[in-house]
Amino acid sequence: MLRYAVKRILSAIPLLLVISLLIFMFIHLIPGDPARIIAGKEATSYEIENVREQLGLNEPLLKQYGIYMAGLLTLDLGNSIRNGATVFDTIAPRFVPTIQLTLLAMLWATLLGTLLGIMAAVRRGKTLDYVSMIIAISGISAPSFWLGLMLIQLFCVKLGWLPVSGLTTWKSYILPSFTMGCGVMAIIARFTRSSMLENLKEDYIRTARAKGLGEFFVILRHAYKNSLIQVVTVTGLQIGGLLTGSVMAETVFSINGLGRLLVDSIGFRDYKVVQALLLFFSLEYIVINLIVDLLYGVLDPKVRYD
Repeated sequence: MLRYAVKRILSAIPLLLVISLLIFMFIHLIPGDPARIIAGKEATSYEIENVREQLGLNEPLLKQYGIYMAGLLTLDLGNSIRNGATVFDTIAPRFVPTIQLTLLAMLWATLLGTLLGIMAAVRRGKTLDYVSMIIAISGISAPSFWLGLMLIQLFCVKLGWLPVSGLTTWKSYILPSFTMGCGVMAIIARFTRSSMLENLKEDYIRTARAKGLGEFFVILRHAYKNSLIQVVTVTGLQIGGLLTGSVMAETVFSINGLGRLLVDSIGFRDYKVVQALLLFFSLEYIVINLIVDLLYGVLDPKVRYD
């Protein structure tokens, strides 16, 4: 397994190089001139040109990319165009709120989604199955920005139970994490139900029941355990989606996390910060996929890594 992990890590290097090139070209194709934004509306053409030269924006794109890659290899991502601080110093304070929200959303979404999926599979065709799937379909269908606004209107404006924005107390995490995790919960519930229904039809389930094993033991020890690979796969993918999906929740709830920083940086044409954030989100997807692949060997002994 160690050899396989090393191979996957090494194979990710060319992928990251391609991603960095695509991100670099995408950022520079965004309309707008950061030099003009920094210089101000009243700036002359000469002043704008000086700012552009200081930022290195006059250089050919290929040379700019070379400078960017050289900095990336030395972990020097440059300075933010917006505030002059280093990219690391700009991103670091925003990292913790996003990770906290992501982990909290993933925790409750996984637990509730798994529970709903198991109950729906066990009670197939019954009222509990229909209720669980209605909840799942509703969670997938509801846009996160609309859901966030409705939650604010109900629990903050009308009832006054929870704070509207920021992360000042533990109550501040409830609505943003629910907004982020609602769709994930629904997807996990549907995948769990589908996988469980397939496994409940297998011969080993009938054999376990024929041996007199309790239904609770049969469901969890046999049916659910053999459904874990599919559940882990979709859960791993959804963790990556939560990090990138934090953009909407953090914007709606005015949370100073990575998602909101990305939106603000794009609006300000802060190339350095946007490139760093997009590269971070891409790296996070690669790492999560690697972890999921390695978990396959733990969950299913039949999986071998040569």
